[in-house]
Amino acid sequence: MELGIYSFGETDPRTANDPRVVAQRVRDLIEEIELADQVGLDIFGVGEHHRPDFVVSSPAVILAAAAARTSRIKLTSAVTVLSSDDPVRVFQDFATLDLLSNGRAEIMAGRGSFIESYPLFGQHLDDYDELFIEKLKLLLQLRDTAVITWSGEHRAPIDARGVYPRPLQAPLPVWIAVGGTPASAMRAGAMGLPLAVAIIGGPPERFVSFVKLYRDAARRAGRDPATMPVSINSHGLIAETSQRAAEIAFPPYVEMMGRIGRERGWPPPSRPHFDAEIAPDGALLVGSPQQVIDKILYEHALFGHQRMLLQFSVGPVPHADILKSIELYGTVVAPAVRQALGVGSVSS
Repeated sequence: MELGIYSFGETDPRTANDPRVVAQRVRDLIEEIELADQVGLDIFGVGEHHRPDFVVSSPAVILAAAAARTSRIKLTSAVTVLSSDDPVRVFQDFATLDLLSNGRAEIMAGRGSFIESYPLFGQHLDDYDELFIEKLKLLLQLRDTAVITWSGEHRAPIDARGVYPRPLQAPLPVWIAVGGTPASAMRAGAMGLPLAVAIIGGPPERFVSFVKLYRDAARRAGRDPATMPVSINSHGLIAETSQRAAEIAFPPYVEMMGRIGRERGWPPPSRPHFDAEIAPDGALLVGSPQQVIDKILYEHALFGHQRMLLQFSVGPVPHADILKSIELYGTVVAPAVRQALGVGSVSS
């Protein structure tokens, strides 16, 4: 199993207009990726957002900086909001990243969990589904051939044009990230693309049927599901003790999820709800190293997945606590999980 981290570069939105604070958060994020590489984790992802509470709007730029400071860890977007971007530019950015990193780049494509990018880049939410499907098909065509001819409804046509540079990896890995829409999972299965499932609340077991839909769709399309990886992406934090982990994670979790909840009409997060989510059958992987080991293995028994990504910075978690969490993940949790599953580090 691949074990890794994803981050959006979470920060306090009240500091969004202070370039000095934002610059430090960006430097901290690069340091986090560098440490993940050093402690033997397999992959680090950064996600695209266009809001004051996240510093990453261009994952490829952050990952390119990280490529120069790392040597083995895979570098992926988590996610690229493909619906509001230009697939040609996305492909070129990540092909360049692949060259810089000596073949360690990936794209995790999705619609995004927020809508700010759509009006920002002149897209219409009424075209939400059509945009993603059309642009995904173009992205896949771009990675398969250097010179393409293409036409669609939401982008100017391309007439026998070359798209360069070409990446080292052939093909450049493209994952589909979903949040629980069955049709999206089945589409990914039918297209033969790896699936990343975000589980950030509620019992993880409720997604078992969702992953089954993906694998069944792959099988119906004549594909072997065993060759199509699944990633589970969840919130978490690791500290020396369960009490310390909860003490660190809860205040920023309440701040972040409360702010998003107010935007979306969700009930405010509470400590009892948080405690239920960090329980053995909850969605959050917050606790001591042994508790996180046990939960990863519990979820592997549910899904048989090939990748586990944890988001440690749910809200503005102090940088020092994120670094400690990464250290424990790489030096304690990951070796124990690999030993239990009889696998080694994928990137070693």
